[in-house]
Amino acid sequence: MSVRNTVKSIQDIMRKDAGVDGDAQRIGQLCWMFFLKIIDDQDQELEVLDKDYRSPIPKKYRWRTWASDPEGITGDALLTFVNQDLFPALKDLPANGKPGDRRRVVREVFADAYNYMKSGQLMRQVVNKINEVDFNDLASRQHFGDLYEQILNDLQSAGNAGEYYTPRAVTAFMAERLDPHPGEVLFDPACGTGGFLTSAIDYMRKRYVKTVRDERKMQGALRAVEKKQLPHMLCVTNMLLHGIEDPSFVRHDNTLARPYISYGASDKVDIVLTNPPFGGQEEDGIESNFPAHFRTRETADLFLALIVRLLKPGGRAAVVLPDGTLFGEGVKTRLKEHLLTECNLHTIVRLPNSVFRPYASIGTNLLFFEKGTPTTEIWYFEHRVVEGQKAYSMTRPIRVEYLKPCVDWWGGAARKGRKETDLAWRVTVGDVKASGFNLDIKNPHTVEEDHGDPEELLKRLNEAEAKAAELREQLKKILAEALLR
Repeated sequence: MSVRNTVKSIQDIMRKDAGVDGDAQRIGQLCWMFFLKIIDDQDQELEVLDKDYRSPIPKKYRWRTWASDPEGITGDALLTFVNQDLFPALKDLPANGKPGDRRRVVREVFADAYNYMKSGQLMRQVVNKINEVDFNDLASRQHFGDLYEQILNDLQSAGNAGEYYTPRAVTAFMAERLDPHPGEVLFDPACGTGGFLTSAIDYMRKRYVKTVRDERKMQGALRAVEKKQLPHMLCVTNMLLHGIEDPSFVRHDNTLARPYISYGASDKVDIVLTNPPFGGQEEDGIESNFPAHFRTRETADLFLALIVRLLKPGGRAAVVLPDGTLFGEGVKTRLKEHLLTECNLHTIVRLPNSVFRPYASIGTNLLFFEKGTPTTEIWYFEHRVVEGQKAYSMTRPIRVEYLKPCVDWWGGAARKGRKETDLAWRVTVGDVKASGFNLDIKNPHTVEEDHGDPEELLKRLNEAEAKAAELREQLKKILAEALLR
């Protein structure tokens, strides 16, 4: 059976279970089970390669011990083992906190995980289906990796869980524009399910990773934080699927909970690649971690302030931000002034409202900037929905090839030879300052539809209303005469 059919069968089995309610719970259930199978397969491979390697999971709780036998534990005994033995043990795994300690990865994944299934018989059926996938087989792993991307995409229909998914066309485009190299410290401070990380990993492996040393340099320079449990678990599993041996760099934490001033030289990074949450507010007290002139409860604004601080001199960033950040006033104005002073905001790619549907239908922008020199001019590029579509949707999303016009215009790594076109325009920092640091600058080449002279239109409207009134009077007269007959 193909990997895709295996996963479909698993989802069909879970739908029969009274405890699993909706896509988000089904994905969460799938994830912790796949995580244990993936890490156990990876452990078995590492044990062959390194005689001193020890699994982070005690023998009793390894997948091969309790799950691999198709005739093994089932029913109430399986439920009792999972709920009262497996979960408590993995939640309390001891860990030294040092890099490379995979026990911390397991403990953080299970910290807030939950077993939703209530039927031990159905759980055994799911376990047996999962055993059909060998994650040490490269072809199976690649097929499952592709399918896993589809599972993440399904989050878009899973209520609020959709907020963790950035279309892969967008993450790939942003990663390629930043051109990360192995060994450059790359950080996603709100990593969600890991889309930006996987795009950067795929890009570097395709372009620069030629040796084992290159691979180690790349893996050793990845950094990420995710606040919420489900996307954190999905991200860690995603990293394992992408061949990351130690995904402990994905921390289950809130980047904003640490005081802004405490981030020092040792925390600086070469690259920030992220889509911080926007449209929401942080919990009480988080804003007090920031200087008074940056204090706000708007999550995206706090992340923007922190990103500027975290970049090394010469460091570069690509960040997704909503239209509100571009035209907002107050704290937003001070943030934009700070950004333009500390960084070269060289490019803003404007996206249509439908890119992040269905969970967000607001205008979004991709901001590209480099730390160390102030901004002198900003190039804008307007991405429009492809011809033949009115909007992007879940069934017809944005695709990598749709962004090719922007890639062709970009001008390579040095951004040389850019020209103004119907979709591209340039603004000086002087004009931005004169507008009160409003970055919400529309395409000047867009020709507004000519609706005609207002006075002429009003005259026509009045004439049409008079004609309608005349027809109503005629109809009333006809009806009255008919009643008198």
